[in-house]
Amino acid sequence: MEHVRDLRRLPKAHLHLHFTGSMRPSTLLELADKYGVHLPEALSSGEPPKLRATDERGWFRFQRLYDIARSCLRSPEDIQRLVREAAEEDVRDGSGWLEIQVDPTSYAPRLGGLIPALEIILDAVDTASRETGLGIRVLVAANRMKHPLDARTLARLAVRYADRGVVGFGLSNDERRGLARDFDRAFEIAREGGLLAAPHGGELAGPGSVRDCLDDLHAGRVGHGVRAAEDPRLLRKLAQRGVTCEVCPASNVALGVYEKPADVPLRTLYEAGVPIALGADDPLLFGSRLAAQYELVREHHGFTDAELAELARQSVRASRAPEDVRRRLLAGVDDWLAEG
Repeated sequence: MEHVRDLRRLPKAHLHLHFTGSMRPSTLLELADKYGVHLPEALSSGEPPKLRATDERGWFRFQRLYDIARSCLRSPEDIQRLVREAAEEDVRDGSGWLEIQVDPTSYAPRLGGLIPALEIILDAVDTASRETGLGIRVLVAANRMKHPLDARTLARLAVRYADRGVVGFGLSNDERRGLARDFDRAFEIAREGGLLAAPHGGELAGPGSVRDCLDDLHAGRVGHGVRAAEDPRLLRKLAQRGVTCEVCPASNVALGVYEKPADVPLRTLYEAGVPIALGADDPLLFGSRLAAQYELVREHHGFTDAELAELARQSVRASRAPEDVRRRLLAGVDDWLAEG
């Protein structure tokens, strides 16, 4: 019988984690009390809320819960606490590199404006990285529910702070709204500035959404991307281009994209040669962090430790970590596999 290794000790990179969604539930309760914010039972019960975002009403409820949680982040100290605690959780789960995604416009009203908000976030990232030893960088994400001109503003801002820790540019929110090509100029600005293009696609919408990310936005990584499994030609395209899908299994089930963990098409992607980086997405709302995604893949998809180690390697290779960090993490994966 194969020795079952501790997945928290498997070195890995975490490439799909949203800012407010990384918050500890206990921290949300404390901040809500501090600011007198009434939390609905879905956020205060201690259990992950029941969500299903496959229809517009369900997605609206998900976004409403997220917005309520975000309203509890009101000061630089709150931002610093969130990032430090997210880093501590990642370190506990074996992460050696974190790329956290944020739309600074959502925090700007309470933090003095768009530029101050991003600078406060980047300062918090720098401090948390020093305190925890975890390499942390930022992906600035535009909201596809807003005007494409807003995305261009964010892309220029992201490029401006590329030397302060911004490594990529994303596009989030309901992919069923708007067209990816409406945001092509924003992504062109980001790519010309040396940033990775990492839009969401292939979660709530089908494989065409992933194809649009590739063809219109020239994605280097795709947030989620699981619906690509429905199109063999698209799978081949992803594999040939080496585009990594940031797969968040617990999130897919929680939002109703798939009925149960075994339905998430991880095997289909993996065996097609599509690189995968497992992510936790929004632990605050989905109830599980990074190592739990690996546990889910082991339990429900029968991945061996050698295959789980390869998933960890793929996450590291898809990251924007410096070469020395990559080498160290990849060597750690080999050491983990050699245990026992």
